[in-house]
Amino acid sequence: MNIIIIDDDKMITYALKTIVGSDSEIEVVGIGYGYEDALIFLEKERIDIALLDIRMGDKTGIDILEYINNKNIDTRVLFLTTFLDDEYIKKALSLGAYGYILKDDFENIIPAIKAVNAGQKVFGSNVLNTIYNERTNKEELSTILTKKELIILKEVAEGLNNKEISSKLYLSEGTVRNYISLILEKLDLRDRTQLAIYYLNNK
Repeated sequence: MNIIIIDDDKMITYALKTIVGSDSEIEVVGIGYGYEDALIFLEKERIDIALLDIRMGDKTGIDILEYINNKNIDTRVLFLTTFLDDEYIKKALSLGAYGYILKDDFENIIPAIKAVNAGQKVFGSNVLNTIYNERTNKEELSTILTKKELIILKEVAEGLNNKEISSKLYLSEGTVRNYISLILEKLDLRDRTQLAIYYLNNK
């Protein structure tokens, strides 16, 4: 997979290049130190994953993600930062970031990159806690969801896909999709990852 690393701290950037580039499955095709550097790489070649810092001078990693979305560029964004800021995290999630991990979690950087490349979303435990700390008054799931919806939510949280859930519960895949859409709407969540996190924090 081809990745770029963008961080305004040059020492960190070179260290990340050394760490990430040591894996034979990953090719670091470029490094940069800000918004403009990222755009140069994104415009001239195919980048599978952009490993981005959040704060970088006048522009942020969020600005780069917005550019990727606006230009419909097929690049997945993984944020690697020291900032455990709930506003940044929520903004990253709303824009479709594939991951948000902290720099002190360096041993998980390569596994996180590979997970994102496989289509999974990756968030460090501290990040997950920040996302849901505002839910101080947890609602009882049984007052929100039906028994069937609770069962399907549990299966999603355990990592089953729609086909596996449909087979296990003797439902059509279409019915499972409809249930999941309804559960997302009821809980005001946007994807399966958030469903799983919500279940684990509220079961």
